[in-house]
Amino acid sequence: MSDVAVEVLLPKIGLTMQEGTIEEWLVPAGAAVAEGDALLRIATDKVDVDVEAEAGGLLHPVVPAGTTVPAGALIGWLLAEGEQPPAPAGTPMPAGAGTSTGTVGGPASVGSTALGAATGSPTPKTGVAGAGMSAGPTTPGAGTGFPAPMQTGAAAGALAGPTASGLLTASPASVAPPLNGGGATTAGPVGRLLASPNARRVALGAGVDLTAVRGTGPGGRIVSEDVEEFLAELSGDEAASLLSATPGASATSVLPVAPALPVTGAPSVTPVSPLVRRLAKERGIDLSEVNGTGPGGRIRRADLDTVGPAREAAPRRRNAAPRPGDVLPLTGMRGTIARRMHASLQEMAQLTHGYEVRMDAVVSLRDRLKEEWADTELPVPTLHDFLLKAAALALRDHPLLNATVREDGIHLLDDVHLGFAVAVPGGLMVPVIEDAAELSLPEIARTAKALAHAAREGRIPPDRLEGATFTVTSLGGYGVDFFTPVINPGNVAILGVGRLRDGVEWLDDRPLRTRVLTLSLTFDHRAVDGAPAAEYLRTVGELLRKPLRLLV
Repeated sequence: MSDVAVEVLLPKIGLTMQEGTIEEWLVPAGAAVAEGDALLRIATDKVDVDVEAEAGGLLHPVVPAGTTVPAGALIGWLLAEGEQPPAPAGTPMPAGAGTSTGTVGGPASVGSTALGAATGSPTPKTGVAGAGMSAGPTTPGAGTGFPAPMQTGAAAGALAGPTASGLLTASPASVAPPLNGGGATTAGPVGRLLASPNARRVALGAGVDLTAVRGTGPGGRIVSEDVEEFLAELSGDEAASLLSATPGASATSVLPVAPALPVTGAPSVTPVSPLVRRLAKERGIDLSEVNGTGPGGRIRRADLDTVGPAREAAPRRRNAAPRPGDVLPLTGMRGTIARRMHASLQEMAQLTHGYEVRMDAVVSLRDRLKEEWADTELPVPTLHDFLLKAAALALRDHPLLNATVREDGIHLLDDVHLGFAVAVPGGLMVPVIEDAAELSLPEIARTAKALAHAAREGRIPPDRLEGATFTVTSLGGYGVDFFTPVINPGNVAILGVGRLRDGVEWLDDRPLRTRVLTLSLTFDHRAVDGAPAAEYLRTVGELLRKPLRLLV
C-alpha cells in the first residue's frame, strides 16, 4: 500500500479523446485495491475501457458513475488505512458536482502538491489511472477544483502482496506454444512489453513468458485475464511441463483460481478467470451449470458457447434494446456520433451520387476462390472485401477524393487509410485499414475481419479507430439499395454500399439476368465537383467488372 495519497485521474485514451463518461465503479468505495486491479469502466467517444489502478490503497471516489469528465480530471483517490483525502482549502465546487448527469471541470490542480505542508495531510502523488495503453501526458489545469469528497466505509479486506519487480524469462522449452494467438504481443516505447502489473505478477508466479501471450487489452496490452486464459488453454502435459520447468512454482500458481470463501462447509470454487466470469454474467449464464474442459475442470471461454443463457438472466447492460418511454443520454459513443454528424452537415456542402455496378464477375471469382483456396491458409474475401480493395485502388487515380479541407486549402493526402463502418451495440465504429491501397486482397480480408471482430467485442485499440482518409459503409445486409451516408469530419467523401440484387441487361432483344448493387457516394462540394466524383465511381465500377486486377 502506498504511503501517500494517490490521485486517480481519468486517462486520455487515444489522440482525439477529450472527455469520458464513468460508466461504473468496479470497486465499492472504501474497498482495498492492489496495483493492476480493475478500478472502473469508462466510455469514450470510441470504446469502452476498464481502467486499472496504478497503485494500491483504499478507493475513495469523488465523481459518481454516470458523470462525464474531461481527460485528466480528478475522479478519486487511493488512500492508506485511516487516511483522509486531501482537499484544497477554499476550492469552489464545480456547478452540478455530485449529480449523475453533470460534467466535472478540468483536470486536478497541480497546486495540491503543496497541500501536505499546509494541512498536515500526506502529499498527493499524481498519476493517471492506467487504461492499458501509453497515452500522452495530460497537463493539469491550475485552479480547477473537484467535487466534495464522499464518505467511505471501512476497508474491505487486505491488499494483495507487493508487485513483482521483474518479468520471468523462461527458456523456449519451458514455455508452451501461444495457444491463444500469442506471438503478436505489442511492445511499448523503447521495446517495453505492454502488460499490466497484475498480469506480470500472475505470469511470474506461473512461470509464463509474457511474449507468448496475446494481449486483448487496449493497444494490445496484456492483462491478467490474458495470462489466466493462456494457462487455461494448456493441455495437462503442457501445464505439467511448465510447472516442472518453473522453480518454486506450484499447481496453484500455474492455474490461478478465485480463493475459496472462509466459510466452514462452503462448496468448492470452480476454477474460472475473471474474464470468463464477466462474459458469463453478460450472457446470463450460470457457471455452476457449465462443464469446464480446461485443466482441473477450469472453465474456458469456449465452454460458455456450449450452454444457453439462464431463463431469468438480466439483459446485457449495453445490448438491451431501447423501449418506448426510455431516455437515451447523449453521452459516450452516442454523444460523439451526434456531435460529429451534426457538425459534418453544418460545415460541409454534401451531396450524393448513386451508381449501379455489375457484380457478376466478382461473384464468379469469389466462387472460384472458395474452391481453389479451400486447402490453403488464404482467407476467401467477402464481397465487402472486394469493394474495400476497389475503393482504395480507385483513390490512387482520383486523389481529390482522398483529401481533407483546412483553413489554407484542400490538402491531397499521400496515404490511403481506409475506414469501414461497423455496427456495434449503442452506435457505430469505424476501424481503419492503414495503407489499404498497398495491401493485397487477402491482407485486406484478414485485416478487416480482425478489426470488425475486435470492434464488436469492444476490445479494439483506440488507435485503430483514428486516421481514416476515406470511409466505406454498407447497408446492403439490411436490404437497402441507395442511401445518403454522412461524411466523417476530416474527410471529403464516403462510399455507401447497397444490397446485391438481380438486375436485367438487354442483349439485342433478349433479357439477361445480372448481379448488381448500387453505390452511394457522398462528397463535399467544397473540395470535389460532381464530374470528378462520378469519374471515381466509374473507376470503382470498372475494377469490379474486371476483378482479377484486385488480386494483383
